[in-house]
Amino acid sequence: MSHLIVVIADTHVPHRARSLPEELIPHLEKADLILHAGDLVEPSVLQELVNYAPVRAIKGNVDPPDLNLPETLELDFGGATIAMIHDSGRKEGRRRRLKKRFPDARVVVFGHSHVPFLEDEDGLLLLNPGSPTDKRRQPRYTFALLWVEEGRVRAKLLAL
Repeated sequence: MSHLIVVIADTHVPHRARSLPEELIPHLEKADLILHAGDLVEPSVLQELVNYAPVRAIKGNVDPPDLNLPETLELDFGGATIAMIHDSGRKEGRRRRLKKRFPDARVVVFGHSHVPFLEDEDGLLLLNPGSPTDKRRQPRYTFALLWVEEGRVRAKLLAL
């Protein structure tokens, strides 16, 4: 059975948006799990997400200390190990650094740059969902879907 994970990051509520976009809701309603890769800013985002599916989240660089989230996270879901970190560092050497930091991961999710990124090479899928609320210099607001089934994974970036 395939499991659907909705992946978001850098929501920056309420500084960049009052709430999550309506266009995201149908995807959240179908999710088996929701991952948030940091910079929630407002804890109410987590409370809203939990209404749709279980949520795993990490702390971003602008999240308040009392949000009490881990800096990194590794979890097994659908037979695949998924790791999360907010800031993956510079683009140069990213794959090598993340493989070294999370040697058992099949997927590493990150955020921070607001630049959507998806690359699946050499057994490691790197995924930055961009931001559904703060596109910065990107043409569209974005998020990602990740399907996991018996250790096999595939991902897709989507624009709102």
